Amino acid sequence: MTEIQSVETEDEYIHVRFRDPDNYETIRTPDWANEPAESVSEGAEVRTGQTEDNDDWEVQSVLIKKNVGEEKAKEQAKEIVDKIQS
Repeated sequence: MTEIQSVETEDEYIHVRFRDPDNYETIRTPDWANEPAESVSEGAEVRTGQTEDNDDWEVQSVLIKKNVGEEKAKEQAKEIVDKIQS
């Protein structure tokens, strides 16, 4: 299970961070992640990161709409990551 590192509310999203964005050379919001994210929380987005020496993409953070609230956002973000990693 991937642990949450931080939760920050910014603009219209709650950013649930699983990994430090500074660890990645590239960060993207891939289209393929829309379906698992939207199936858990409407309007959610997944950001994935790729390190310089690795071809694999990892979930860096999940963005959940702010109206959900931080506790619910953490639960939903974990559920989204579980769906992606299974």
